[in-house]
Amino acid sequence: MIRVLIADDHKIVRDGLRRILAATTDVQVSGEAASGEEALALVKAQDFDVAMLDMSMPGLSGLDLIKRLRIEKPKLRILVLSMHGEQQYAARVLKAGAAGYLNKDSAAELLLSAIRKIAAGGMHIPEAAAAGLISSDKPTHELLSDREFEVLRLLVSGEGPTEIAERLHLSVKTVSTHKTRILEKLNLGSTAELVRYALEQKLV
Repeated sequence: MIRVLIADDHKIVRDGLRRILAATTDVQVSGEAASGEEALALVKAQDFDVAMLDMSMPGLSGLDLIKRLRIEKPKLRILVLSMHGEQQYAARVLKAGAAGYLNKDSAAELLLSAIRKIAAGGMHIPEAAAAGLISSDKPTHELLSDREFEVLRLLVSGEGPTEIAERLHLSVKTVSTHKTRILEKLNLGSTAELVRYALEQKLV
């Protein structure tokens, strides 16, 4: 039996995922979390075969959460579920330690296939993401560090430096420094231009 942890801050999403998994005979939901902190606490307390994580949750989330879970339980297999474009995010979550990436628009059959595949030790990399991983013509935001990328993601979602600092456990000055570096690396002049860039690249 494949023991799965579902981590998503939307109860309706967790309920839907639970119903999909309940229809199988080889996969069971062994835990649910509404935040990254809850997911980390559950992983510390019990064993799961696969953790299904939403990319964007309140508090600890995204790349930081993947890395923390991998440190806590190196054998845990992680499948990231996200509304974000595969080419833009898959490479980073795989480098951070996830075993698979799946868009939330995917069919239930594909979700179950991905869970079984990574539980067996494989990787689930969508075609669009695979093309992005091997492409030599990479977008400018690939130059950003993981921390800079997280700050970019939060900035374009409407959070201010103070909120971002609290979420990522950084000082406001450090967040401002990251923002400056992001704008320099992307050759942009303002937050408005950064939001426009993120929309064009399907980062939001």
